[in-house]
Amino acid sequence: MLKKRLIPLLLLQNGLLVRSESFSIHQVLGNPIHEVERFNQWSVDELIYIDISQDDACDLRRDDHKIRGLNDPLAILDAVSRTCFMPLTWGGRIRSVAEMRERISRGADKITLNSAAVKTPDLITQGAQVFGSQAIVVSIDSRRHADGTREVFIDGGRTATGWKPDDWAREAQRLGAGEILLQSIERDGTGEGYDLELIAAVAAATSIPVIACSGVGRYEHYVDGIRAGASAVAAANIWHFKELSDRGGKRALAKGGIDIRL
Repeated sequence: MLKKRLIPLLLLQNGLLVRSESFSIHQVLGNPIHEVERFNQWSVDELIYIDISQDDACDLRRDDHKIRGLNDPLAILDAVSRTCFMPLTWGGRIRSVAEMRERISRGADKITLNSAAVKTPDLITQGAQVFGSQAIVVSIDSRRHADGTREVFIDGGRTATGWKPDDWAREAQRLGAGEILLQSIERDGTGEGYDLELIAAVAAATSIPVIACSGVGRYEHYVDGIRAGASAVAAANIWHFKELSDRGGKRALAKGGIDIRL
């Protein structure tokens, strides 16, 4: 049986690292490269970067955030991949196989598709045929409605799709996806823990790995995510605000009886 994975997820917005809350509030944290250098010293298993920018602007003008020559997201990817010595997944505004190829050629091991996968489902298949299913991660953003039903949203959580998360995950697998990155919009940034029912439903609907994300506030939440059916657990904000987050997370997983790489 494969060991479970612990994965930091980092969000880029116009060239800066940000924390997110409910997919709508974004707080600038700073330099997107310094975090990679820190993670290389830690025992994380993989790293995910997602560019959530709504335009092509890149704002590295503040002196404390400035990095010479990094004036676009692909330049940031170049710098990250030179520094990153763990598997790297890159996502955000990827709409074609050519754009996948460019990111992989610049050092990404996997790419993640979200809005483009829903709008152009064949893009999943095309990517899998060219790069292999293992390189195609479909990111699913789920919102829970007042009546308890869940729906997939795209465009940064602004556009409803009509898809149930488990149905879309099943379809993404059929189209060639090798992994699902599962996020809960209402849990994002709350620290209240994963949406365990959501994880269980998507994991039961698919046979490919599910990466759980959104809601981690303490290390024990990772254990809950694995027990709900996730193959890997990811988080964003906790990595920025707790020291030695890798060790704390892995200790909690080991204490919970989860088979991990120490």
